[in-house]
Amino acid sequence: MWGHIYNCTRPRNTAKEDLMKKGPICVIEDEEDIREILMLQLNREGYATLSAETGEEGIQVVREHKPELVLLDLMLPGLDGLDVCRTLRENKDTKDIPIIMITARGEESDIITGLEMGADDYVTKPFSPRVVLSRMKAVLRRGSRNAADPSGKIDYGPIHIDPARHVVTLEGKPLDLTATEFKLLEFLVNRPGWVFTRQQIVDNVRGEDYAVTERSVDVQVVGLRKKLGDAAEYIETVRGVGYRARELT
Repeated sequence: MWGHIYNCTRPRNTAKEDLMKKGPICVIEDEEDIREILMLQLNREGYATLSAETGEEGIQVVREHKPELVLLDLMLPGLDGLDVCRTLRENKDTKDIPIIMITARGEESDIITGLEMGADDYVTKPFSPRVVLSRMKAVLRRGSRNAADPSGKIDYGPIHIDPARHVVTLEGKPLDLTATEFKLLEFLVNRPGWVFTRQQIVDNVRGEDYAVTERSVDVQVVGLRKKLGDAAEYIETVRGVGYRARELT
């Protein structure tokens, strides 16, 4: 029965008040086995869950319950996942709810289209539920971090960014970045683990000292990595899609 809120399964050594902070998470997936596996894993982690089997039902459940995050299969009967994503992003009440796409499609164009429609990340089938949980927690952590630090300061591994002062330090030593490199680094590390297409980077990084285009994004990344030295490994290339800041463990 879609739209049902499932009870949490209390994890071992987890306080009751911590459980109350988790969820609900909405799983929109037409394959029953996959849907049940995801919901079971989420329940074990202390999340309340919602479920839907079709795109139309998923939209209704999300609008009614306002979950903390949506796990969205792209290949759904009727309204497909891309249309669901577009619909949720166009509605003022659901536009800010994080969406992670789950897809069996191997085409890069589907992933790029989903990300550019506003999905926050993606996982391809077959997948490990632990990978889905890791990606999901990274998305939720980002929201919590922004709420906790309204100043916008970012600590990411050995990198510290102070947007107000326009200063970046690496292991305490200042980095001499161009305005565009600064914006690129800030954009990526503010969302560790999230994958961004080149077009998304262009839309969010408007260079004052350099005309940012999809082609020039690669040049900017090369320059930024050079200045980061050994920390260049934190900026990862996602082949055929774009770039992300490595998720810290």
